[in-house]
Amino acid sequence: MKLRSIIVDDSSMQRMAVAKLVNNHPNLALVAEYSNAIEAKNGIKNNEIDLIFLDVEMPIITGFDLLESLDNSPQVILITGKPDYALKAFDYDVTDYLHKPITLSRFDASVKRAVAKYEQINKVTEDEEHIFVKSNLKKRKVILNEIKWIEALGDYIKLVTDEANIVILSTMKSFEKQLPEDKFLRIHKSYIVNLEKVEKFNSKNVEVSGKQIPLSRNKKTELAEALNNF
Repeated sequence: MKLRSIIVDDSSMQRMAVAKLVNNHPNLALVAEYSNAIEAKNGIKNNEIDLIFLDVEMPIITGFDLLESLDNSPQVILITGKPDYALKAFDYDVTDYLHKPITLSRFDASVKRAVAKYEQINKVTEDEEHIFVKSNLKKRKVILNEIKWIEALGDYIKLVTDEANIVILSTMKSFEKQLPEDKFLRIHKSYIVNLEKVEKFNSKNVEVSGKQIPLSRNKKTELAEALNNF
């Protein structure tokens, strides 16, 4: 197994040094190198990336700025010449933090941690179909079957689950694409429900876990058909 990796660093010498480490590691595949955060953001959008080796101290847009701008960040190993950033780094749920100059043993330890995290994230049973969302700068695993309904909140949406309410920056339309059509249905401009959680409905409302959720008039027939096929 190889983690698809990119390097983001404004220093060509540093990129070369990290690229050598990446290319020599059996669990890594170097996809691209970027000299600034803008190029990197476009690259992350257009490629399937598992791991970013990210320099913190870049001009104009720093490594932390890049992380702030990503909706769904891959794993990140931060690289910096200053130890002061260590505490801040883990506010961004990074996998590890490497201090320059990077030693081979420390690099290998970071990659081992990234591989273990990748395996843990992707070890999913059929009963635990899930998605990952970014909430409060952290990536969270959400089991689809635990979602009761999704509610629009302006520029955000709220996932109401068995355990908690999770607020994420997203549109309903965008988030709806991540959900299996046979299990979830948008019943109103501001609500998507988990069909398995629907207890009853009438011409105006759908009841989920005792809560009355508005039902658009033109969605009643679609809801009835979806529940019959469920």
